[in-house]
Amino acid sequence: MGTARSADRGRRLRRRTTGTAEADALIESIVALRPGHADADLVREMLVTSFKFFDSGASRGDLKQASTALRELRYATKVFAPFEEVRKVTMFGSARIGPGDPSYAMAVEFSRLVAEAGWMVITGAGPGIMQAGNEGAGRDRSFGVNIRLPFEQTANPAIVGSPRLVTFRYFFVRKLFFVKESHAIVLFPGGFGTLDEGFEVLTLIQTGKTSPVPVVLLDRPGGDYWKRFGEFVDGVLRQRGLVSPEDTSLITIVDSVDKAVHQVLHFYRNFHSCRHLKDRFLVRMHRRPSEEHLAAVAREFAPLLRPGAGTFEVHEGRARGEDPPMPFHPPWRLIFPFDQRSYGLLRRLIDRVNEW
Repeated sequence: MGTARSADRGRRLRRRTTGTAEADALIESIVALRPGHADADLVREMLVTSFKFFDSGASRGDLKQASTALRELRYATKVFAPFEEVRKVTMFGSARIGPGDPSYAMAVEFSRLVAEAGWMVITGAGPGIMQAGNEGAGRDRSFGVNIRLPFEQTANPAIVGSPRLVTFRYFFVRKLFFVKESHAIVLFPGGFGTLDEGFEVLTLIQTGKTSPVPVVLLDRPGGDYWKRFGEFVDGVLRQRGLVSPEDTSLITIVDSVDKAVHQVLHFYRNFHSCRHLKDRFLVRMHRRPSEEHLAAVAREFAPLLRPGAGTFEVHEGRARGEDPPMPFHPPWRLIFPFDQRSYGLLRRLIDRVNEW
């Protein structure tokens, strides 16, 4: 989520072919129209894959789906690319909550405060909580990630006509951008769609398919919507062993806008970003930990380590195997042999890093 899209210039894809010499030659001539492009190997790969659809046995419907998805991916990437360095928060919530509801007012206030802190807001561009998020942040600090539906398909007045409004045909492409462009997720009360989006984000973090981010469940003061959800997660999922005890650390339930804003901003107090480095894991930080801090982490978070593979180490600057750092990357790295299983505990490690 929200990680820099810096290309790995050191490793190139193995060149695949279409199996047809004439097609391969034509693809090479197309790639040659952009001589020296750093990511020519990836464009070539997409062209080869597209050609192979001819003999894939795919129906016309399958081909239309693939074509539409690729087109939507390209356009949405173009819209988000100029704002790569800007932190963004995705707001989920019901389209049925109107301006008279306390949650609507809280959504407006939350998005206003994070926008004032320099963040941008991503919503589903529809009515309800989505409209409140766009209203609070303002058009200049908002994205709308809309979906074509038989109903509720018109973008809300706060984002309609914006160059940062993208309309998708497929939910799976839309969901990709909700997650990959976001540095935090805040959920307000909602229906099936809100719960689906929330569970999908938690699944992606729990399985390591996306980077850890704060997932904040915001209810009105005295509200019981997320309280009951938390009781289900703890009293049913955790107690029956369907999730690990540490997985409950992936969510934070709050009942005030100020607490939600704090959770989002504090997550990046020292922590910046993280990524896998083959058999190691890297956490980028703004400040170097003391020897006492490092020793405490080695004791408290030893279960994160692969047995016999090493311990926590601190490096300055680019680590071995890391992509060339982007200009906005901080100087320090915490590196360790991660077992790639305990992502709830990894979330707790990030909390510890932010205490330094």
